Amino acid sequence: MTLHDRPQPGKYRLTIDDYVALAASGAFGDARTELIDGEVIVMAPEFRRHAFIRDDLAYRLRRALEDLGSDLYAASGSVLVDDHAMPQPDIVLTREPHGDGPIPLASVALVVEVSASTLADDLGRKLALYASAGIPEYWVADVEAKVIHQLWAPEGEAYAQRREVAFGARIEAVTVAGLVVEALQP
Repeated sequence: MTLHDRPQPGKYRLTIDDYVALAASGAFGDARTELIDGEVIVMAPEFRRHAFIRDDLAYRLRRALEDLGSDLYAASGSVLVDDHAMPQPDIVLTREPHGDGPIPLASVALVVEVSASTLADDLGRKLALYASAGIPEYWVADVEAKVIHQLWAPEGEAYAQRREVAFGARIEAVTVAGLVVEALQP
């Protein structure tokens, strides 16, 4: 190897293939990770408040979707957004919950993040990622403020429309006709 063959110092953006290969090799151990803008993000441990709200909301979404007879399913898993991003939202409403590999972006109708300690990232970097990917609707369950930030109408790296719905109130999806979720625990 010559001096010219070596990688130059600096920051490198991983591709999905790089990330998957590293994960398969055990490079991340048992840490939960996701790939955002080519960067591996190690996710914080999940504690009870976050888990309870995620599980409760996923259950309520599943029930509401079943009542509607919808072909959507409230799943969890990584979403293949582009060549450098594979986030792992808390809940994904998808038409393709089965199969191998990540959830295909084209099947995603709504994404939910539960934010106990990651609000700035969920309403910043992840919001920009989901909007630019064209995900029609995005909810952030803000554990501290006890509200759901509901965003829709993606335009570039933002959502043109938004509202806040308090825990304890009903929330109605804007982009999934007829989808209404009864009150979350305040």
